[in-house]
Parts: sequence; C-alpha cells; structure tokens
Amino acid sequence: MLSIIQAAGWPIYPLILASIAAVTIIIERLLSLRNDVVAPKGLLNKVVQDYRSGGVSQEMLTKLGHGSQLGRIFAAGLRNVNSSRDVMKESIEEAGSAVVHDLSRFLTTLGTIASLSPLMGLLGTVIGMIEIFGSQAPTGNNPAVLAHGISVALYNTAMGIVVAVPSMGFYRHFKGKIDSLTVDMEQQAIKLVEVVHGERKI
Repeated sequence: MLSIIQAAGWPIYPLILASIAAVTIIIERLLSLRNDVVAPKGLLNKVVQDYRSGGVSQEMLTKLGHGSQLGRIFAAGLRNVNSSRDVMKESIEEAGSAVVHDLSRFLTTLGTIASLSPLMGLLGTVIGMIEIFGSQAPTGNNPAVLAHGISVALYNTAMGIVVAVPSMGFYRHFKGKIDSLTVDMEQQAIKLVEVVHGERKI
C-alpha cells in the first residue's frame, strides 16, 4: 500500500483524506439512521397509552425528548396538548424540521466528496501527464520520470473513482432513508394529533 502511495505522488494525499472523511461519515450515519434510533416501533401506541392513563407530565416529555427523534416530535406536540389543533400541528412541524435537519447532518459533505473525488483524481492525471511530457528531451526520454508520470496519472484516476463510487452510493441511500423516515414520522405525528383531539382512536 505504501509503495502505491509513493508511486501515486502527492496528488493522492487529498484523496486519502477524502476517503477517511467519507468512511467516517458513512459509519456515523449508518448508526444514527437506524429505525430503532429515529422512529422506534410501537412508540405511538405507548405514548397514546401513557397519555390516556396519566395525561402529560414533565417526566414524560423529558423521556420522550431524549429517547428518539420521533419522541422529540411527539414531545413538542404534547407540550401544546391544551392548545388548538392548529397550534399543536405547528409545534410538531417546527420540531419535525429540526429533526430532518439533524438526520441530514454531514450528507452535504458526503455528496461533495462524491462529486469532487473524480476531479481530484483528474488533477492527479493531469499532473502525471505533465511529468510525462516533462521527461521528453532532445537527447531522449528519461524512463524513470516517464514511469513515475504514468503511475501518478493512473493511480490518482483509480483512487478518485474508488472514493467517489461508494460515497455517491451511500449518499443516495441515506437521502432515500431520510425521505422514508420523514414520511413515517409525519404520519405518526398526524395520528397523535388526531387521537389527542378525539378525531380517531389510534
């Protein structure tokens, strides 16, 4: 591995840093976007049951707010349980916007890495080609410089693609996952509002 890095030259170092950042973001988002972390199954039924049995308490709101992202949305709505339906919905929408923002954290960085990695690889290719042309001399070619230029060009191109492909794949996956979670949380929040205001049982 070290020999490849040495052969690729200095242009590969930004790509290595980008790959480390991409892997870190991917692992963090895989852990943070799990269903049991964002929207635990059965949370709505439990909240409705607790509300009907004991009403809204500060302990209940605190527990919900720190339990999951969906719990934060429910807690925001239940804080305004004695207000009108519209006020309760507005508080839920405000909390939902903050939750979606948190779910999308670092995705812009991941998308940027996916977009820029091929360009950084192309930069390495251009630098390698410059070295190749620089090896041309009236007395003949310098084989060592020629070989190094080819290595810089090829390794950086390959590294740019290797970093970009998984980064873009996971970026698209996370965007789809967030969209799915957002729709699910919206539906459950609407159900909570309707249950609290007596428009449905569950």
